Amino acid sequence: MSDRLRIALAQSGFMVGDVRGNAQRIVDLAREARERLAADCVVFPELALTGYPPEDLLLRPGFLREVESGLHQVCAGIRDIDAIVGVPILREGRLYNAAVMIHGGEPIAVYRKQHLPNYSVFDEKRYFDPGAQPCVVDIRGWRAGLTVCEDMWQPGPVEQAAVGADFVININASPWHLGKRAEREDVLRRRIGSAQVPVIYVNTVAGQDELVFDGQSFVMDAHGTVTQRAPAWEEALVLVELEAGPDGRAIPVPATVTPTLSEEESVYRALVLGVRQYVDRNNFEGVVVGLSGGLDSALTLAIAVDALGARRVEALMLPSRFTAKISREDAAAEARALGVLYREISIEPAFETFLDSLRDEFAGLPPDVTEENIQARCRGVILMAVANKKRRMVLTTGNKSEMAVGYATLYGDMAGGFAPIKDVPKTMVYRLARYRNGLGQVIPQRVLERPPSAELAPGQLDQDTLPPYPVLDAILEMYVERDMAPADIVAAGHDAEVVRRTVTMIDRNEYKRRQAPPGVRISRRAFGRDRRYPITSGFRSYPG
Repeated sequence: MSDRLRIALAQSGFMVGDVRGNAQRIVDLAREARERLAADCVVFPELALTGYPPEDLLLRPGFLREVESGLHQVCAGIRDIDAIVGVPILREGRLYNAAVMIHGGEPIAVYRKQHLPNYSVFDEKRYFDPGAQPCVVDIRGWRAGLTVCEDMWQPGPVEQAAVGADFVININASPWHLGKRAEREDVLRRRIGSAQVPVIYVNTVAGQDELVFDGQSFVMDAHGTVTQRAPAWEEALVLVELEAGPDGRAIPVPATVTPTLSEEESVYRALVLGVRQYVDRNNFEGVVVGLSGGLDSALTLAIAVDALGARRVEALMLPSRFTAKISREDAAAEARALGVLYREISIEPAFETFLDSLRDEFAGLPPDVTEENIQARCRGVILMAVANKKRRMVLTTGNKSEMAVGYATLYGDMAGGFAPIKDVPKTMVYRLARYRNGLGQVIPQRVLERPPSAELAPGQLDQDTLPPYPVLDAILEMYVERDMAPADIVAAGHDAEVVRRTVTMIDRNEYKRRQAPPGVRISRRAFGRDRRYPITSGFRSYPG
């Protein structure tokens, strides 16, 4: 056993399904770890070979054969450095989420993940069988216990892996939401209280459909102190050093502990990463954003430009008879500030044509929300047409508060390929806008100060239909994210009629949310794969 061990953490992103590309990236990073960092071992995230989560690709025999071939490719390319790689392993008809130790070009040990999460966004019991045994491997005379992600969150595996080990390695594909970094470190601190050995935690950095992975790999010593933390939202090859203490036990050498980010910066960077990787990995040339002159579309435009660059973003203002002059001015100012291609296309000719076509059908019926929705759908058609013609994707601009209560139009402002702020409550939209303006003014101040409006009818304001956003968002957090009963929400201090009206809107609009495009998950419970409610259901929080 040498006096010091050098381990490289490959905090990198791996594209779901791109087994050959991921295998080559693993080989390249292993080579860099050896040549640039002089590392003895390189550690990769959970399921790095397939990307995470591979979902039902794991049910395809052809995909699993490709995984076997990819593992051979990795082993053949890694001979002068030890490596620990996250791989699905098929043995005797059973599939395991595994950490494979590679030494001298051969897989010499396999650890099978014991705890398979099957809650929130996770479905691992659908695909994997659980392992049952700890695994301790030799790295240049040092003994390392191997664990995978959820093993850290449950009692047992870390403590088992620590028996006879100098330290424990935990490989992860841990999706991010607000507060997740602190949760991870608190949980691991509890595990270390029993295990009494240092733990090296490596996480991926990626955007995968709704999920985002933040990195923030870290090292925690045997006393529960973080001695090293990698950056958030950045790929990095980070060198970790361990030295032998007087009693022979492993001691992490203190290194850079990257400061934690503010909530606003964390969320904003999560949204930027999610947009960039969704657009790029789905091979779109750029995006189209419909600018209304309001706050949601202004923030979405800023996110798009920061993710893709101004040349790949086009903004369209689609005014109607109800669009205020100030909205047109603010939309143009936002586009100028961000340097994007900007056009105005009136929806009036299309709107008039629809009204004329439906004149007989609507005869004798008073105007109502139908005419408002026609305007939104005119806009949706134009945005999609421009995007189709230019091989771009439409980014929708609806926020979580609107999606929750159905304050959006199917096939209108909900039409698009990706919804960046779909999981961002309106109150957080304001915070993010102020954060982004702090980096450089791109959203006019009066956009932050004006009352929100859909501008689909004369004098229309959001507050005419919805509770004030601070009230609405507080109710949403309790009802959607914490599953609190309406009576308990009222007991927490909210007006009973406002709660009844809000909860009723949430319950009856599941059919809309199911048809919405995917968007970046930033909360503990987002609409989509995280919150799975039936569309057709006889249950109502308020029957009647």
